[in-house]
Amino acid sequence: MATLVLTLVIVGLAVLLLGVRVFFVKGGRFPKTHIDDNPEMRKRGIKCVKNK
Repeated sequence: MATLVLTLVIVGLAVLLLGVRVFFVKGGRFPKTHIDDNPEMRKRGIKCVKNK
């Protein structure tokens, strides 16, 4: 039981820390990680295989 509680606390803390910007900044969003949203990738001509 202690292991389960500890695991839930760790997972909850990780989610909270990953979402600090989303939860506490007005208008905050998760960063865009898609290839098409990266200007350096576009400059090099690298595109997402799904968009071809």
